[in-house]
Parts: sequence; structure tokens; C-alpha cells
Amino acid sequence: LPAGRLATVPGIRSIIAAEGRPLVFHRTAIDGSRRVQTPEQRTDTMLPVRTGCGRSSSELPTFVVVVTSVVLVIVTMALADQIPTVPTHNMSNKERNELKEEAREMFYHAYRAYMDNAYPADELMPLSCTGRYRGVTPSRGDLDDTLGNFSMTLVDTLDTLVVLGDIEEFENAVKLVIKDVKFDNDIIVSVFETNIRMIGGLLSGHILAEYVQKQADVMTWYRGELLEMAKDLGYRLLPAFNTSTGIPHARVNLKHGMKVEALRHSRETCTACAGTILLEFAALSRLSGEPIFEVKAHAAMDALWKMRHRSSELMGTVLNVHSGDWIRRESGVGAGIDSYYEYLLKSYILLGDERYLARFNRHYHAIMKYISQGPMLLDVQMHRPHTKTRNFMDALLAFWPGLQVLSGDLKPAVQTHEMLYQVMQMHTFIPEAFTFDFQVHWGQHHLRPEFIESTYFLYRATGDHYYLHAGKKALKALQKHAKVPCGYAAVNDVRTGKHEDRMDSYVLSETFKYLFLLFSDPADLILNIEDFIFTTEAHLLPLTLGQLGNHTFTGVRDQDEQVHMLDYMRSCPSPNKLFPETVRRPLRDLVTGVCPRISSAKRLRAADFQASNTDHLRTVYDMGITMVSLGEGKVQLLHRFHNAKSPEDAERGLIFMQEMVELSNSNSIPNTQLQAVAFKREGEREMRILEAGPSHFGMELVNDMSVEQRAVFAKPAKVCSALKNAEEIRGKIVIIERGECTFVDKARRAQTAGAVAAIVFDNTPNTSINNQQMFAMSGDGRDDVQIPVVFLFTKEAEQLIKAIKEQPSLELTLMSVTGLKEKLAAGATKTDTKSSDSKATP
Repeated sequence: LPAGRLATVPGIRSIIAAEGRPLVFHRTAIDGSRRVQTPEQRTDTMLPVRTGCGRSSSELPTFVVVVTSVVLVIVTMALADQIPTVPTHNMSNKERNELKEEAREMFYHAYRAYMDNAYPADELMPLSCTGRYRGVTPSRGDLDDTLGNFSMTLVDTLDTLVVLGDIEEFENAVKLVIKDVKFDNDIIVSVFETNIRMIGGLLSGHILAEYVQKQADVMTWYRGELLEMAKDLGYRLLPAFNTSTGIPHARVNLKHGMKVEALRHSRETCTACAGTILLEFAALSRLSGEPIFEVKAHAAMDALWKMRHRSSELMGTVLNVHSGDWIRRESGVGAGIDSYYEYLLKSYILLGDERYLARFNRHYHAIMKYISQGPMLLDVQMHRPHTKTRNFMDALLAFWPGLQVLSGDLKPAVQTHEMLYQVMQMHTFIPEAFTFDFQVHWGQHHLRPEFIESTYFLYRATGDHYYLHAGKKALKALQKHAKVPCGYAAVNDVRTGKHEDRMDSYVLSETFKYLFLLFSDPADLILNIEDFIFTTEAHLLPLTLGQLGNHTFTGVRDQDEQVHMLDYMRSCPSPNKLFPETVRRPLRDLVTGVCPRISSAKRLRAADFQASNTDHLRTVYDMGITMVSLGEGKVQLLHRFHNAKSPEDAERGLIFMQEMVELSNSNSIPNTQLQAVAFKREGEREMRILEAGPSHFGMELVNDMSVEQRAVFAKPAKVCSALKNAEEIRGKIVIIERGECTFVDKARRAQTAGAVAAIVFDNTPNTSINNQQMFAMSGDGRDDVQIPVVFLFTKEAEQLIKAIKEQPSLELTLMSVTGLKEKLAAGATKTDTKSSDSKATP
């Protein structure tokens, strides 16, 4: 590898020295040169798009619109010589040092607020100025799976104290962790979060404790206690790996493993959840001498690799841990999949196992081919990679430019970072999700570190002071809009600036750490950052771990991996110096120069569409969609672009049709899975049976499984906020009205209130099983709902509601239609037998 900017990236220089040969990650040269199709080579239809709020693309040739079968995708085509260069002035050493000290003060403002007001809680609630404890403070659903009542923020923060050079406070914090933190808790936690935050924090703390022992002759009392704690916690996570595929469950009970009722139906996990374990588990094995952790983590990575789509080389987002079947086939680089790619590359860097480099290269090539669209990264279907799956990008993809820097592909890293930087400047913070035209999709900002992380890596790789100024703007935004008297509060909506009572542990372990490092000179630090690699939680693992021996080396890798590895090794990076400004220049007005292509009005989604709703019919008609009745309650939808009210409506129509196809595929259910709500009123001899739809979440009632209990009406009826009559609902079946929020959110609130089951009834008049096609209520890929949930159309629901109002003590039976019929048939047979025996008796 030629001497140059890339060699200054943390972790790269040491690897080059260790390997003793050029280290090549992929075909792309350092200067970003890449073979691409020119516009003339494309077979897609090119259409001019209005830009600059009224001017056509012929006047400002900044964008073209490529029409695909699903959505309109903006592809940047700017001419660099049409926009003058805006030079970035170098930041003075004085200003940089002031910003470094301000970042240090920000950390201590948050750290002291946590220690003084929240410790030993897992997190600080900065608006309440108190600690967040699992099972004590109000539940936030799946979000609380991060918490284990094990002082997470302090453990997560240990190595940041060393980075800041505060050895005295580090020693005090280590003593507190050893004295106070225990793991024998009857609590279900996320395997992924517990690994990256707790095991990663304990291992990094252990490594740095031994480091300062040798370097500064302090903490001489330390005898590896943190490592023992990490090993204890590691063994508590191991039961999650007991699956037929080797892919771990998403959650585990710290005390009882998987042997708890709440985990009996656990079967789904995300790609990132299963693929972000190897760094910590390999480090744990090599430091403790117990190989089982690394063995399990390698097995999980191998299983995930086998599940990739062999044609596109892409991964989905959610899969079944037992069968390996994909549940959500969306592929991108954001939430649910992000750190899987990160750990492929970093596992090679840390462990030297070339399998992971070959796999990363295969995935990376596919991502740049299908998902990367200029500076944007758009989710696609893993099995149909030319089909876009959603019209927004999420904030977690901001880590991607940093990973591209580690892989040596600087040009697209500069481009994507520039797009994100402009989005940040437009909205003050990067919203949790934003649309293709850079409008807010989800307005929250949780003080995430990913953008600052990528800014840090780009600065280290290029030395361009532009990134110092970008970091300064991020720092000042946090100071102005997130700082509160008791720490830093997340932003509930970037449009209003309203705060949320939340300060995640990663704010201390990552956000402030990367800010401090960005403005620090390597000479300012008490340790050499280049001797370490950052985990996804920014914990420090030494590159020397690879020299401790690989206990799980598998010998010869697959032949296709060998061939692909050689393919990349034959290419060399360009030694030409990269000038990031020449890459950024065409993108200068990327965000501000685009008018919203889709209005901010709420779009009708296929999941919410009801053929009997006149407003919905009018909306789909405006989108260019016509309906043809096929009888038996079925309709055919036809979309014609030119029939739409406007181009924006036509685009909505394309998205709606794609969603409808996917919804139809996922919601189609065989008759044997239909559910039944049955009851027998006083004075009636026969049981009334109402056919109901099942759900793709919660307990599935099959065979003779049933729930028998009285019913209670929910207050509020639609259960889009906490239930006001929770005490009345506890142990009962709750009846809920459809609308305003998702089915699965209603179910979660019902479950939290203690309901044993839930019945959701339609909110559109006159719908019935006789005039509508039954469907299964869709979930969101999580498996935290354990109670059965069924759906009734309006006509059937009216019968049930009337019966309950006339007889409040009425007991309902929820069961599968097939199971109920078999039960009734068996009961009738027994009655007939008894009757015959009675007649035969003298």
C-alpha cells in the first residue's frame, strides 16, 4: 500500500506492518475512480425533472430521474465545472483545542448528571433528572430490552474516561462496577445490545486497566475482575445460541436463559442482531482462554453467510433463527443490518481471517451495484434488487461513510457524508428517517454518533479541515438544542425541537468520544489509537488480539471465497492524492436545490386501504389507480401513470401498488388458519361462532389451543395510548377498535395492561366476512407480543358487542376455526354415545 492518507486511519497502519504485504480491500481506487454506466449506456427512460423550484433540468442539469418499475430515483449528474469552488479555511490550532475542551466538558456534564442523579440505574432520564430502571420506570416496550439493571451507562463509558485521560475517575468507575454490578437478574435482555454495550464495555475496560497498569503504574490492585464479569455475562448469553441454525435468538433471560414462558415463541432476529457479536466474543475467548464464545460467533456468521441471496449477494433484514427463512427481505445498510457489514470487515482487521474480507467484498460490490444511488443509499428487495422497498432513508446509515473509509473507498464516502451533512444543516440534526427529497419522515433525533463517527474517519483519512468544521457544527447543535440542566436530552421532533426524556448510554460511549477524538491531536492522547480498532459501540480492542491465536480456524475456505479473494488481491489502489473538495463540489446544493417531490401530507398506505372507504377510493383514483370488481369480495387494481392527478400522485401510486403486492403476498392465509370467536348466550342451546382473522404476531392458536375468558372494552377504544382501565383488563380479553395506530402497537399496550388476548374490530361500516376477503394483521418483525390477537369485521363485531352489553359476564372462546369445529364434533359424538347407553339400560 503506497504511503498516503489511508495509512493514517486507525487500525490500518498496524495491519500493514503485521501482514507485511499490500492490503487491498476492493477494486475501487483510493481516488474513487470506478467503472460505471454512462447515461448514454442506460436503457432506462430518462425524464427531465423540475429543479430549483420551477426551473427545468435543461436549465440546471443537476438531476435526472430514472423511472424504474416501482419508484422514481434521483441520480446525481452534476457537472463539476458549473459550480465555483468554495474553499474551506483551515481551523487554527487554538480553535481546535477549544473545541476539544468543549467536547470534554460536554462529556462531563452528561457523565456527572448520570452519576449524581441516576447511578446505579442503566440510564439517565435527563428531563426527570432520575434513573431509568427496568421494571420500575414506565415500560417503553422493546426499547427496554437494552436495559438489564446492570448500570449500563457506567460500563459503556469506562473506556471513554481513558480516552479523555482521566485515569483517576476511570479507576473509581472500575471499582464501582466491580462492587455494584451483578448479572443474576430475572430480566429478558437483547443479546445484541448486551453484547456490544456490556461485554464490549467490560472487555475494553479490562484491556485499558491492564494498559494503564503497565504504562502509568496505577491500578496495581486490579486482577482481571472485569474480564471475569464479561465471561460471566457471556455464559448467560450462550443459551440464545441454542438454535438449529446457530443463529442466536434476539433475546435471552439473564437468569433462566431461554427457559421462560415469554421466550417460548421466540423465533425472529435481525441480521445485525446476529451478525454483530464476533468482535466481542472473539476477544472474550482470546483473553479468557475459553474458545466457546468465538466458536459460537463464527458459527452464527457462517450461518448468516449461507442465507444470503446467491444471485444478488444481498442480505435481508429479519430471519427465522430455526429455519433460516427470511421474514423481511428488505436489504440496505441502515437499521437491522448495518453493523453486520461492519463486523465482516472489522473481523478481518482484528482476527486476520480472510474469509470475512472476501464476504465483505462480495456484499460491498452488491451494495454499490444495487443500493447505492449516487450519494443516497436506498433499500431494495434482496431477491429483486432493482425493486426499491421504501421511500425514506434512516439515520443509522450515517455509519456507512466511516466504514467505506476503512475499506479504502473514499470517493463514495465523501459523497454520502456530504449528503448527510446537508440534511443535518437543513434540519439542525439528522432526523431518524428522511425521504428521498430530504424531508422529515421520522422526526426524532436520539443524539446518535454515526454521523460524527464518519466525520472523524474522513478527517483522519483526508486531513481536510472541512470535516473539522462539520464536527463543530454538530457539536454546537448539541450544545444549543440538546443540552439541559441534567445532561443531554434526545430530540422528539427536529421540526419543533421538543425534547424527549432519554439519554442513551451511547451518547457517552460514542457521541462525545468521537467528538473529542475529532478535535484532538494524537499527541494529546495517553494511548495510541492506531493500536486499537473500534467496535460498533466505539469500544477499543487492541489489534494484538489477532496474535493470541485463532482457536476456531477452520482450515480451507470455500472455493468461491478463494477465487473472489484473489480477484480483489490482483488490484491495487491508486496512489493519486484525493481532493475531497472536488468530490463534494457537484453535491453542494444537493439538498437545498431540491424541491419536495412528494407533499408532506400523510400518504395512503396499502396496509390501511379499505375498498369500502370512499375517501380511500378517491385517493387511489387521484394516484391513477382504477378498481375492477372480480366478485367474491375481490378487486383488481390497475395503475396507469398518465391517469394520475399529478406526477407526485403517480409516484405515490407506484409505491402504493408495490406495497399492495407485498401485502397480498404476506397476508394471504389458508382457511385452516382462520380464527374463531365463540360464545353461548344465556337461554341459547347452540354456540355462536364468528370467523376472525389471525395476526402475524403474538401467540398462534392452533389445534386445540384456546383462550376462554370474559371480555372488557378498551378505554381508549383504539388503544393508541396507555390504557386507562388496565386493572379491569388484567386477566381478561380486551376488545379494541381499529385505526390511528398499528395493530401490533395496540397489542403491545393490551399485553402491558395484562390482557390474555385481544380482539380488534373494524372501524369501517358494513364490512363483513361475507363481503370482504379475510387478511392477517401484519406485525413489524419483532416477536415481543405473546398474547393471541384476532380481527373481526364490523358486522361480526356488532353481534359480539351486542351480546356483551346484554350479558356482561359472557365468556368468550378464542380458538382456530378448525380446532373449534373438531372440539364441537367430538362433544356431539360423546353426547350421542351417552344417549344411546341410557336407552339401552333396563
